[in-house]
Amino acid sequence: MRRVAFLVLPLLLVTYFISACSQSPTTTPMITYPQTKRIDLVEKPFGQTVSDPYRWLENDVRSDKEVASWVELQNKVTNTYLDTLPGRAIFEERLKQLYNYERFTIPVKKGGRYFYLRNSGVQNQRVLYVRDSVDGQGRVLIDPNSWAKDGAIALAEWSVSNDGKRLAYAVQDGGTDWRTIRVLDVNTGKVLGDEVKWARFTNIAWAKDGSGFFYARFPEPKQGEASQANVENHAVYFHAIGKTQAQDRLVYSTLNQPTMLHSYLIVTKDGRYVAILSTLSSIANKLTVIDLQSADWKPRKLVDNLDDQWVIVGNVGTKLFLITNKDAPRLKVVTMDIAAADPVIADVVPEQDAVLNDASLVGGRLLLSYMVDVKTEVRRYTLEGKADGVVKLPGIGTAIGFEGDEDDQETFYGFTSFNAPGTIYRYDVASNTARIWSEAKVAIDLNRIAVEQRFYTSKDGTRIPMFIVRHKDVTGPAPTLLNAYGGYGLVDPPGFMPDRLAWVEQGGVFAIANIRGGGEYGNAWHEAGRRQNKQNVFDDFIAAGEYLKAQGITSQDGLAIQGASNGGLLIGAVVNQRPDLFAAALPQVGVMDMLRFDQFTAGKLWVDEFGSPAREADFRNLLKYSPYHNIQSGKAYPAILATTADTDDRVVPGHTFKYVAALQAAAIGSKPHLVRIETRAGHGAGKPTDKIIEETADMWAFAAHWTGLDVKPEK
Repeated sequence: MRRVAFLVLPLLLVTYFISACSQSPTTTPMITYPQTKRIDLVEKPFGQTVSDPYRWLENDVRSDKEVASWVELQNKVTNTYLDTLPGRAIFEERLKQLYNYERFTIPVKKGGRYFYLRNSGVQNQRVLYVRDSVDGQGRVLIDPNSWAKDGAIALAEWSVSNDGKRLAYAVQDGGTDWRTIRVLDVNTGKVLGDEVKWARFTNIAWAKDGSGFFYARFPEPKQGEASQANVENHAVYFHAIGKTQAQDRLVYSTLNQPTMLHSYLIVTKDGRYVAILSTLSSIANKLTVIDLQSADWKPRKLVDNLDDQWVIVGNVGTKLFLITNKDAPRLKVVTMDIAAADPVIADVVPEQDAVLNDASLVGGRLLLSYMVDVKTEVRRYTLEGKADGVVKLPGIGTAIGFEGDEDDQETFYGFTSFNAPGTIYRYDVASNTARIWSEAKVAIDLNRIAVEQRFYTSKDGTRIPMFIVRHKDVTGPAPTLLNAYGGYGLVDPPGFMPDRLAWVEQGGVFAIANIRGGGEYGNAWHEAGRRQNKQNVFDDFIAAGEYLKAQGITSQDGLAIQGASNGGLLIGAVVNQRPDLFAAALPQVGVMDMLRFDQFTAGKLWVDEFGSPAREADFRNLLKYSPYHNIQSGKAYPAILATTADTDDRVVPGHTFKYVAALQAAAIGSKPHLVRIETRAGHGAGKPTDKIIEETADMWAFAAHWTGLDVKPEK
C-alpha cells in the first residue's frame, strides 16, 4: 500500500510500467589495501566501551580532501581487482541487451489526456509523454536525458493538473533526495517561470482549479551543508502559479515535533479538502484535513495520535474512504464522514483472510488489492462493502495501479512477475474486462525460466516464504544469489528485473526470502522484525541460506547474498553472525553503524524502526548486531564487495566507508573485502541506466567468481 517509509531503496519497485572465469578463487592474487588512518576515539555510553577509530570517514567526501583521497585509493584497488574477472565484461554486455526493451509506466489520465513515462531501451532516464487519446500517438513533454551529459539528472515526482493543462515536476540531481519543482505548460511544452527549491520527501498535489499545488519542504540549509543537513521542520506549502517561492503560503507545520514528516498530500476529488498524512515512522501516521473553501485554511486534526496507520483511498462528498490497521492487523477499509463535528469511523470492508495492500475508488467500485502469500489478488466491492467479484489477472504475480476518479469507468493496471515483464492493461470497471495497453518484448526466452515458491522454517519455527528463480534445466546444486530486505513493513513482491535474469541464464539461481520485518503478512510480520525483534530478521535470512543448501538448490560453497539499504544492514549483520555460510556478500548502501545512524540526514526518522541509540535497552540491542561493531577477527569471512555512492544523502556513504575500513583491518581471511564507490549517484532513485548496468556487472562478476558460476558469452 501507500506506506510512508524513507529508508527504502526502490530496487524492487515495478517501474517498468518500472568467457568462463579462468582464475579460480584459490589463485586470486593477494590484495594490498590502502592504509586507513585510525584515530584514538573511545566512548562509554551506558558504561559500555565503544571504539570508533574510523569516525573521520563520516566527513563529506565532496568537501573533505582526506576522505576523497581514501575513496580514490579504494576505488583504484577495487577496479584493479575487478579487471581480473572475465565475467565482468560478459555480464555488462548481456545486461545492455536485457535492459534494451521498450517499457512504460501506468498512464495517468487528466483532462482527457494520458501521461506516462517511457524508456525506449537503455536510455539513462525515462522520458515523460502525453497522448490526447488512449491509443493515440504520444508526444514528448520532458526528456531528462538532455539535462546532463552523464545522465545523472533525473525526472522525479510529477503531477498533472485536473484539466491536463499544466504539469508540475521535480528535478533530482545526482541521486540526492533534494528536489527542485518546476511547472510546464502541456499545450505549448514551455517551462514556466515557477521554481520551488528544497522540496524533499513529498508528492505534489494540485488544487482542483489548477491555480497551484501543495508540496512539502524543509528550510533552506546553510551554504555547503545540503548533503549532510538533518531533516527537521518539514512543512506543507501552497505554491500559486506565477508567484515566487517566497510568496508560497505556509499551510501546515509541526514545530513542536521537528522530525515529523508531512510527505503524503491528497486533494480530494471534489477539490474541497487537502488531506495531510504526517508520520515519524512507517507504521503509523496522523491525519489532518483543511477545508479549502474556508478563508483561513485552518488545519483540522482527524487523527492526532501515532497509534495506527491511515491512508485516504478517495471520497464521496464529505465521506472519506480510508485504509487503516486500527483493530485490523491485516488492514481494512473504513469511512469517516467529516461533515460531523466528531466523525464516526465505520467499517466498509472488514479485515479479510489476506493482507490488504492497496485500494482504489474508481468507477463506483472499491478495487482492493490483497496479498495472498506475497502474490496479488484484486477483489471488487460496492461502496457499501458488498462483494462484487474479482479482477481476473493474467497470472501469478504482482498487480499495481487501478487509480482514477470515482465516476470514471476507465482505469489501468500493470502486471509483472519474475518471468513476466511489465504489461499494462486498460481495465473497464463496468464490464470487469481488460485489454493490453502496452506489452514489453524482451531479449530472452522466458519460457525457459522456472519460478517456484517454497516455504521453510526459521530458527523459532516460523514459516517463511521464499521465491526461487532458475532455468528449467537447472535441477542440481547451482551457484545462488539470495536477496532480502526485511524492514519497514515493506513487501518484496514478484517482479521482472533484467539483472536477475542475467544471473539466471548463466545457470545460477536467484532466490528472494520474504523474511519478517516486511509487510507480507500484515503488521504482525513487521512487528516481529522490528526494534528488539530485529534478530528474527537475521535468523530468517540465515535459515533461508541453510535451507537452500540442505535442499540441494545451492552447493555448500556456492551461496552469495545481496541486499540494499536496510537490506545492506541485513547482509552486514548476517555475515558477522554466520561467515561460514556464505561464499560472497554484496551489501549495498547499507546502514552499518547502528550506534550513530540517527546522527546523519534522515537517520532520526529510523528510530521508530530500529530503536534509539540514546535509550539503554535499544543501545544494547543495536550493539549486538551493528555490522561495524561486530566484525570477528580470527574467523574466515566470505568475499565482500560493498557498494555505495558519494551523493547518497539517505544512508550517507560514511556507513559503508567505516565498515569496509574495519573489514580491511581485521584478521578475517585472505578473500577480498572491497568497496565500490559510485560518483554522482545517490541511494538508488534516479540512477542512470548505464551506472546500474556497470554496477550490476561488477557485483555479479564478483559473486560468480566466488561461488564458482561458470560465466560464458551468450550464444
